[in-house]
Amino acid sequence: MVEIHLERTIAAPVEEVFDWLADPVNLTAAPLVLTSAYAKDSSPGAGAVREVTCVGPRFREHITAYDRPHSYSYLIVESFPPFNHQGGTLTFTPSGNATRVEWHTEYTHPARTGGKLLEAVTRPLLRWSFLAILDGCAKALERTTAGGR
Repeated sequence: MVEIHLERTIAAPVEEVFDWLADPVNLTAAPLVLTSAYAKDSSPGAGAVREVTCVGPRFREHITAYDRPHSYSYLIVESFPPFNHQGGTLTFTPSGNATRVEWHTEYTHPARTGGKLLEAVTRPLLRWSFLAILDGCAKALERTTAGGR
């Protein structure tokens, strides 16, 4: 099983950080993400469906929990390559004038599609992508906050 756990403190209010990271459009901060949006007839909140297309992979995710501005969770329900996703959660904790973000996800790939070999490829790619998204959030919000809010 692959487990990815990242933490980052972003110098912006918790509501702004949550909203930025919960907006699927901002997943395109990851270099390999081409498009990301809510599926047709889907809107923010529990039950929403996100569709993410990357260079190669694609994902359809259900938002399984949505507690603004504290946390949200998602589950990959369709993907190429196939994932057995145990779920992912982003948790947001105020820390003075900043927000501590924790991103945790766990998954495996079926043996028939490469199993452990594919996991050795996807783990560093997903970790890199998640870090790029957190960096994009920090750049977007810290710049605006520093600009006189």
